[in-house]
Amino acid sequence: MQTTSLPKSVESKVQARFPDCDPFNHLNNSKYIDYIINTREDHLMQAYGFDLHQMARTTGITWVVAQTNISYMLPVNCMEMVTIETRLLTAFPKMLLMEAVMWNEDKTKVKAMMWCYFAHYNLRSGKSQEHSAELMTFFDQIGDPIPENPSFEERAKFYRNINNN
Repeated sequence: MQTTSLPKSVESKVQARFPDCDPFNHLNNSKYIDYIINTREDHLMQAYGFDLHQMARTTGITWVVAQTNISYMLPVNCMEMVTIETRLLTAFPKMLLMEAVMWNEDKTKVKAMMWCYFAHYNLRSGKSQEHSAELMTFFDQIGDPIPENPSFEERAKFYRNINNN
């Protein structure tokens, strides 16, 4: 983990691949989630030097998806380039809440918005466990809470309104 000035939000571009699309040439609904989770993993490594796989191998500690809420707003077409932006909204003692927004390439239209809750999990004991003080300090550095503390539905409406302008 790096300790210098850490970004609150990280983004990168991803191309929707042909095998991930449905007969309508749109990205399959389940693939939105795959693309977002994979991109967040890349963001953790690239922006923070945080290697989830190494941590799981060496400590037996990782995170598992506990709940996913996603709002599909506009289709992603086959071979379309999209921008995926991720951020940590909240760190709880045993849980993290991540927000991801999938934009068109130039970030003028929102394709999807997702909130994902990750449970902190001990692979050796098979139980959830509290985050260490070191992890909570790291999460404080990268966390980007929304001041109004909206519900998922309110946040999705916020992003939908971007598409209506």
